[in-house]
Amino acid sequence: MKTSDFDYHLPSECIAQTPVEPRDSSRLLVLNRQSGAISHTVFRDLGRYLNPGDCLVLNETRVIPARLYARKSTGGKVELLLLRRDNAAVGGGNATTWEVLVGGKGLTEGKTLILEDGLEAQIVAVLAGSRRRVRFVEPVESHLPRLGHTPLPPYIHTPLSDPERYQTVYARQPGSAAAPTAGLHFTPGLIESLQAQRVHFAAVILHVGLDTFAPVTEDDPQKHHIHTEWCEVPPATADLVNQTQAAGGRVIAVGTTTVRTLESAAAGGRLAAISGPTSLYILPGYSFRVVDAMITNFHLPKSTLIMLVSAFAGRERLLNAYEVAKREGYRFYSFGDAMLINGSTVSTDD
Repeated sequence: MKTSDFDYHLPSECIAQTPVEPRDSSRLLVLNRQSGAISHTVFRDLGRYLNPGDCLVLNETRVIPARLYARKSTGGKVELLLLRRDNAAVGGGNATTWEVLVGGKGLTEGKTLILEDGLEAQIVAVLAGSRRRVRFVEPVESHLPRLGHTPLPPYIHTPLSDPERYQTVYARQPGSAAAPTAGLHFTPGLIESLQAQRVHFAAVILHVGLDTFAPVTEDDPQKHHIHTEWCEVPPATADLVNQTQAAGGRVIAVGTTTVRTLESAAAGGRLAAISGPTSLYILPGYSFRVVDAMITNFHLPKSTLIMLVSAFAGRERLLNAYEVAKREGYRFYSFGDAMLINGSTVSTDD
């Protein structure tokens, strides 16, 4: 297995720059991972492919306005992108320390940074590349509504007029540097119609870091180091998922972040409640223990995300679906269209 096995060419015009309106009018490519059959529909018709008793699992993380501007004590400009709170903070430690990406010169250990409203921070450690560990003099979260900017992915060049369009409609717990984009297609009305169809909903949390979207640079993807992200499976979710599978229903993960959370919590053939860090890295050859079907967007070449989806659907089958999507004019990446990767137990012919 090589990283180049997960490469494909994507013309720039295929990259969605703006979200569609309404959210559930995006297109949906349905891929059967057993037969390889492909069909096309729109996201609002998702219910055609779900059965009563199935369970959709959503990642309820909320994107924080994580891009900040500051200056050094000498006056030089600095850009900060909050990636994650220090791991110790999650466990109740120093909640003012963050791992960040920095832009600017001379950002060495001990440097003092001053945000636009006067909040001070200090670089306490120089990490790999442009990463730094920064300690603020007080928790920075209360300053984000005034100072923070939504950190859109670098391949999106069109300004977002409404920051809420980079949030899912069910986002509730702040903590992500990027949106779990598979969930952007849901509307309150679609959720209500699926509930009326007796499809269950369950929630997890995984606070998304930007490393999730970074391309793998090693020739051997198994040598890639995937960074830790914080996740949670509440007891109620573990119970509902276990009951669903015991009753013959399917567990459909909405997004790769949900897949990683559920699979991180699999224990002895059942889902367990967990709260803490995960560094689960899913590559082809992985045996899925919880997830029966998956809703996901179209991912960047050579990313850990396309590798995860390849592990679920089969690499050749997935890349063939991507070629079909390109020919059919699907929109790719964060604001693009969606895929439903089904198993063999569905309510339609697909």
